[in-house]
Amino acid sequence: MFTVRQERFTITATPPSRASPFDGESSVVMLTNPGIQSFDPFDTYPQTRLPRPHVQRLIQHFLSHIAFQYYPLDLNLTSNPFVVSWWPLALADPALFHVSLQTASLDIDLRAQRGFANSEILMADSVSLVRQKVTDPASALQDETLDSIITLAAIEYGKGNIDVSTLHVDGVKRLVQLRGGINAVKRMSPLTARMVAWVCMIVMQTPQFPTQDDFGSGDGIAPLPQWHQASGSINDAAPTVLDTPLLDPQIADVLCRLHNLFDSSQYKLSSTDLHDLTCYVVHKLLLWVPQLQVDRTLCDLSASGILRHATVLYLLIIHGPTYFSHARLQYATALKLQAQMEYSWFNLLFNHSALTLWLLSVGMVASDGIPEGQWFTSQARKAAEALDLRAWDNVVVRLRGIVWLDSTAAEQLFQQKWQEAWATVPG
Repeated sequence: MFTVRQERFTITATPPSRASPFDGESSVVMLTNPGIQSFDPFDTYPQTRLPRPHVQRLIQHFLSHIAFQYYPLDLNLTSNPFVVSWWPLALADPALFHVSLQTASLDIDLRAQRGFANSEILMADSVSLVRQKVTDPASALQDETLDSIITLAAIEYGKGNIDVSTLHVDGVKRLVQLRGGINAVKRMSPLTARMVAWVCMIVMQTPQFPTQDDFGSGDGIAPLPQWHQASGSINDAAPTVLDTPLLDPQIADVLCRLHNLFDSSQYKLSSTDLHDLTCYVVHKLLLWVPQLQVDRTLCDLSASGILRHATVLYLLIIHGPTYFSHARLQYATALKLQAQMEYSWFNLLFNHSALTLWLLSVGMVASDGIPEGQWFTSQARKAAEALDLRAWDNVVVRLRGIVWLDSTAAEQLFQQKWQEAWATVPG
């Protein structure tokens, strides 16, 4: 087993005054037992086979802990989507109610280390109730059904039951298709669409839904409005990005748009925008297939592949875990980045030093806690020596020229890894 440290960036209900809302210095929203205020004191919720006092404890745990573990991008009790959108649906739907309690029960059982008797009861009843919904034409395509199935997929994946989780993913994909595609679901039910697209990708380790093209065609995952706006100043992107020879135009376009979105104060990104942006771009990059250009020139597939995987990792880092951990995908992508850079990074350093420093920085943070992380740290130290860089300020000014979100929490992660690199004794 491997562990990858994933930091969650704290976000307040009122964005800070800085250009970016994703600032680690923001104050944490304090939760004062919201569960007490959020379930009906007359117990008007679906019946379960568990004692009522225990059910009420599970409700409190879901509303005060699970909702914010699943969606740490919004720590506000009055706006977190699992509190204000998901929970009202669960109170009126036995299947979703049981599945929601199951997430809380598993969390409590894991902490208590006293077995999973209650969770097993809830799981058996959850599966039975979901089957009833799927076989009923009147309820099969409801948001509650999709929400229940994708949550079961996440639960089974977390328990290591990959085959069962895959079956749930296949089922929810069929239902999404019957509803007109993931973008059609998003227009009607944003939370459902976001969770389905993200969890399916994490479970299967590859995108399960297409993305729309640059003209908004298709029924796939759509980009933010700001994504289209950022293309208007595409030529203003950092020279270090554009000067990479023969970089695949699709990869260069993604880098330039991200650079513009993160670098300019004219683009405002909320926490939900960051999630949608990450979901869209990660899907787009992982689905990338090199295309022969009009002038029949062949792109540098090595450089394009390196930047593709590094950009995926950077977005996963600044986004943090949502719904459940993406550590496995991050680990696999970090391994690919290392393999691609192993014999080419030093030559790249002298032609594109800032870009190489950015690649090594992303690799160090993304591989923290795994054996391969030492490789990135060692190469970063060598790069710093070659460029005579001795302080973080000398490094970060170069990183800002590539793709860099203004976030104190993110910057602390990168600075810490560079301090470790400078402290590494040459082997």
